[in-house]
Amino acid sequence: MHISFESGVLEDPLHPPIDDMYLMTTNPNLWPNEAEEIKITFAKGLPQVVENLSTKVKVEDSVEILKYLNKLGGKHGIGRIDIVEDRYIGMKSRGVYETPGGTILWTAIRDLELLCLDREVNKIRAKLAQEFAEK
Repeated sequence: MHISFESGVLEDPLHPPIDDMYLMTTNPNLWPNEAEEIKITFAKGLPQVVENLSTKVKVEDSVEILKYLNKLGGKHGIGRIDIVEDRYIGMKSRGVYETPGGTILWTAIRDLELLCLDREVNKIRAKLAQEFAEK
C-alpha cells in the first residue's frame, strides 16, 4: 500500500511538492520528538509479528502489520521520497511516493539479510535486484 503523485506542479523541478499532496506521512515540522522502538519477527523472510516496544502494541496479521507500520511510520515521516525516474520509453518523470510501512519492512529485511547472508550472496542479491528492477 503506497501513494504516488506525478505531473502538475511536479513537472517543474524547482517547485517543491505541496504539503497537501502528502496523505500518509506527517510534515517534518510535526514529527513526534520521541522515537518509538519496534521489533519485527520474521519467518522464512516474511514478517510474522510487529511489536511496538514503546506502547506494547502487538500485531500478527500480515495485512494488519502493513497497515500498522504505514500508520506508525507515517507519523514519524518515514517513507516519503521525491525522485526523478527514467521511464520505460526513455522519458524522465518526477514522482513523489509515500510508503511508510513498505520502507520499514524493506529496511528491516535488508538489515536481516546483511546479518545472515555472506558477502558474495549479498553481491549476487544486489545484482539480481537491479536486473529485476530493469525488466
